[in-house]
Parts: sequence; C-alpha cells; structure tokens
Amino acid sequence: MNTAATLPASHPHRARVWALATLLTFSMVGTLLATQARAEVPAPPIVDASTLAAVPEGWMEPNPLRGQPEAIRIGRDAFNQVCSRCHGIDANGSRAPAPDLRRLGQACQRIADASWKARCIADADAWFSRSVRQGKKKFDIEHMPAWEPVLSPQIAWAIRSFIETAPK
Repeated sequence: MNTAATLPASHPHRARVWALATLLTFSMVGTLLATQARAEVPAPPIVDASTLAAVPEGWMEPNPLRGQPEAIRIGRDAFNQVCSRCHGIDANGSRAPAPDLRRLGQACQRIADASWKARCIADADAWFSRSVRQGKKKFDIEHMPAWEPVLSPQIAWAIRSFIETAPK
C-alpha cells in the first residue's frame, strides 16, 4: 500500500512521506546491490599439482596429504593465491580480517592419548573440508565463497597440509 497515495492531495506531509518512501526504496536496493557486489567469485590457483600423491575421489577425511613436503610446498603457493587476501600471507592470520587458520586443530596437539588425538585431528579436517566446500555464510551474508566447484580435493588438502605447518 502506498502511504503517499492514501493521503489527501492537500495534506501538508504528503511530499515528505513520498520522499521518505522513495529514499527507503533506493536505500534497500543499494544495500542489496552492495551485498551482491561483495560476493567473491572464486578463481582456482595456478599451481602444478602433478607431483602430488594421488588422492582418492571425493573429499575423504582425514587429510590424505598430511606431512608430505611436496603437498606443503604446493599448498603454500595455492594458499597465497586464493586464501591470503582474507587469511593472511603464508597463513599469518594474526592481523587478517578472517580467522587465523593456524589455530585450527591446534588444541589437538595437547592430547596425550594417540587415538583421541587422531580423532581430534580428523574432526578439524572435517570442519576444514566442510568450510572449503560450502563456504561461510552468516545471516545470509557470504563471508567466504564455496570453493568446491573451484578447488580439487587434492589442492584443498595440500592447502590444509601447508596451514598445519605454517609458523605460529
């Protein structure tokens, strides 16, 4: 219902109501366009993954490339191309706008029991995998795009391998 249209033509506030309604409409459209403009269109990193060990099809957990020097090297290159803008160069997220990924699974290192420690690390890997594949949204605002259509599991696990070894 248009409030301005229901007021008599001679009403003294009709022009103000109409101007306020117009301003509110343009403000809402501007907010919607600004939100859509911020959504990142992910692009794949330019890395040669041919030297990485083969990863089974799909997003299996835990990380199948953990601790492999070649995966760490390639993961660093890929991270710095696609993740560093938000998570910091070389995963140094101490002053980055997004979370410091070096903390992911860090508490697992304090667990003495080997089976519990492995379970903790597998949970951290599952969280990483889900976040990379689906992205991050809060209140319908995209904070991180979904990378599943862009990153292969092999590159994503190489990035995870690098993050785990990045200096704290």
